[in-house]
Amino acid sequence: MPEFEVLFLGTCAADFSPRLKTDKKDCFDKDIRRSSSMLLNGHILVDCGPHTLDSMRIAGVPLSAVTDIFLTHLHDDHFDPENVARVAAECGGLRLWVREDAVLTPPAGVTLMRMRPMQEYDAGEGIRVTGYEANHTEFPQHLLFERNGKTIYYALDGAWILYETFLKIRRKYIDLVVMDCTMGDYDGDLRVYAHNSIPMVRSLLRSFATVGITGEQSQIYMSHLAPSLHKSHEETVQICAQFGAKVAYDGLTLTV
Repeated sequence: MPEFEVLFLGTCAADFSPRLKTDKKDCFDKDIRRSSSMLLNGHILVDCGPHTLDSMRIAGVPLSAVTDIFLTHLHDDHFDPENVARVAAECGGLRLWVREDAVLTPPAGVTLMRMRPMQEYDAGEGIRVTGYEANHTEFPQHLLFERNGKTIYYALDGAWILYETFLKIRRKYIDLVVMDCTMGDYDGDLRVYAHNSIPMVRSLLRSFATVGITGEQSQIYMSHLAPSLHKSHEETVQICAQFGAKVAYDGLTLTV
């Protein structure tokens, strides 16, 4: 039996298509992406941005099912306070997990859970979560989810991986890597100081394999793609397949 059931609710960077308000408002599309978010085991949200609740509606996931929201950082495409408040109103007791120094006032009905970097926390049902500082802004953290020997590393947003983080995760074997890939298959973009491009991810994943963080059984997915900086989904799939990675899309489901 799988330890994790994964649903990608959104896989976009912040350059959202206006079609999300018209012909794509009630369906998923591999090229018309929504704000990045992931649902674990039907009740743990990773980020809750402007489109997350629409994605849950399309996927048939009730807001009342959510027990926890883990925030990677506080940029408004990842954290929409009004949507978090709507979830809290429906579920009757919501925990909102953030980096310990994050500056925010939680909405009503929300218990704020502050995470010290590199410290492990119990999220219930045998799920352990660790936050690692990331190369981004607004109190960023990459998240490591573990349950009964299975591991998910969710690395949105952020450029590369900080050295202290690497020293910790190199002791792990990662079953599912979800990697920031904001930019496409080119060099010279100034966003490399806070995000990854395909060449950066290609290099990083080779290093992962070299030190044993990933192996033949690992699932590797790119997410947080900016459509304006990438080719089409299908073209990007072909590019990433050359170095053993896949491209996440809204509505994708996986098991780990």
